[in-house]
Amino acid sequence: MGVTIKTKTYCNYINGGWKPSVTEELYASINPANKDEIVGYVQKSSEKELNEAVASAKEAQVSWRKLSGAARGEYLYKVAAVMEEKIEEIAETMTREMGKTLPEAKGETARGIAILRYYAGEGMRKVGDIIPSTDNEALMFTTRTPLGVVGVITPWNFPVAIPIWKMAPALIYGNTVVLKPAIETSVTAIKVVECFHEAGLPAGVINVVTGSGSVIGQGLIDHPDINGITFTGSDQIGKRVGQGAFSRGAKYQLEMGGKNPVIVASDADLNLAVEATISGGLRSTGQKCTATSRVIVVSDVYEEFKQRLLAKVKEIKVGNGLESESWMGPCASESQLNTVLSYIEKGVAEGASLLYGGKRLVEDGLEKGFYVQPTVFENVKSGMTIAQEEIFGPVLALIKVNSLEEAVEVANDVKFGLSASIFTKNIGNMLTFIQDMDAGLVRINAESAGVELQAPFGGMKQSSSHSREQGQAAIEFFTSIKTVFVKP
Repeated sequence: MGVTIKTKTYCNYINGGWKPSVTEELYASINPANKDEIVGYVQKSSEKELNEAVASAKEAQVSWRKLSGAARGEYLYKVAAVMEEKIEEIAETMTREMGKTLPEAKGETARGIAILRYYAGEGMRKVGDIIPSTDNEALMFTTRTPLGVVGVITPWNFPVAIPIWKMAPALIYGNTVVLKPAIETSVTAIKVVECFHEAGLPAGVINVVTGSGSVIGQGLIDHPDINGITFTGSDQIGKRVGQGAFSRGAKYQLEMGGKNPVIVASDADLNLAVEATISGGLRSTGQKCTATSRVIVVSDVYEEFKQRLLAKVKEIKVGNGLESESWMGPCASESQLNTVLSYIEKGVAEGASLLYGGKRLVEDGLEKGFYVQPTVFENVKSGMTIAQEEIFGPVLALIKVNSLEEAVEVANDVKFGLSASIFTKNIGNMLTFIQDMDAGLVRINAESAGVELQAPFGGMKQSSSHSREQGQAAIEFFTSIKTVFVKP
């Protein structure tokens, strides 16, 4: 006789405890590798839970901000230690809930642990400067003061790293947090918050409320006691977040879309360029804001690059991310699968040539998952939809150009400016690219999808609110400068 295992229901985390929603409604989190499997149930919360979470965070912030930076850092070190013990559980949950392969999920969780330790150390760094005063009897200096309560709105593609790279600096600089994770990966986010709970953070310092963007997300934007909002997601939603926060004077930070190019110059190491293009564009099923989307190749090497790229793409094994032989997992949801397929259809309709892929995979046991073939187009013009809009899927658009100057011009011919890379051995090409490329992150002889936790990260144009996350740059958003003048 078989044993029935009940699927777990996860509650909101408010004021140090786990609480269900008064709505008594739940969302089912679906495994994108097998739509028949429910990873867990999460709360479809109401404004009541949000208001409780914000009130809890506001009350807790009074004492949290009075702790020394070193004391707050000790809590983050404890969270990192708990998460390290749970790395396998968190990574497996992420793979089951979001679809990325298990090695990628483990890598992301390890990155989250490293971020926690990095910001724990920030608690011992300086927060101000001595400034000479015109009054020789006075002392003038700057210090930093926390914003207060920070609303954190995060996407589904990095359900561990992105919440942590927002929450860790918010906490170390004396703020308290209300997290609204993406519905699709709320179970993973709650697994992360469980680590904060086990580490013994004071009640109310961190809270998580799951639910819809229209209720919980909008509620954070409009709430008078939310002093700052940090958001990662689409540019359409991001603009709404920014407008709403601005209208009531709250500080906001937006990281949004990308349409990231890789330029392959005529002197490029083609093997390196091919490997980096595939890794940057197709790992995580292309579901990264820094993923390579446009491949701009100088005509001298175009045909050779294309053939090498296609040979490698055809070797990619698509399957369940928990299976060791799988290199690429499914799209994160049925909605995202349909979005990717619709963009592929637009590419064909607008005259691009489909070289490989472009179909949903339903053979060999994949019929219950949201799988799509890795896809390569050529004869792509810069004005085509697939060359302008963020697809967020495993689709590469090859664009042939005649010179490096034309390549940079095409690379800049989009509304986004998040990341970009070039492959070349020529120092002049490198310097031209660094100077002329309109992107917040430029990488030389490396894939576009590479973000290091100790370095500032953010985009230009419509990729961000022109703020920067991560590294020591995070202090600029999560605090305000206070100038102090002392006269005996």
